[in-house]
Amino acid sequence: MATIENKFKISDEIQAKYPELIKLILKTESMEDDERQYWFDIMPSMTDEQIDRLFNILDTERKKLEALEEKYKKEIKQLNEKHLIEWQEFQLKDSKSKIKAAEAKDKKEETEADDILAMLDDL
Repeated sequence: MATIENKFKISDEIQAKYPELIKLILKTESMEDDERQYWFDIMPSMTDEQIDRLFNILDTERKKLEALEEKYKKEIKQLNEKHLIEWQEFQLKDSKSKIKAAEAKDKKEETEADDILAMLDDL
């Protein structure tokens, strides 16, 4: 009898006979630890058909979750790209308005300087 992850007691025979099923049970998000231990405890008394059914259920769950995760990764990537483009456009507009404001300020200062020079010429 071995202890897995310092939590679960699994017989050496079960570990040798069903290593992939054990991995699926350990990784599934649909079970709590006490449920996992329950399955490990009853596995020796389960029929081969029951073992196969449990394996198929957990494997199907894993595959569907992986497919969903992949789908959402793609959607999130597309959204991030869209928002990045929007953010870059916003920054470009902001930069342009800052440049225009700086140019207007320079022009105003230049006009004021010209006015001062004109006043000095009039003296």
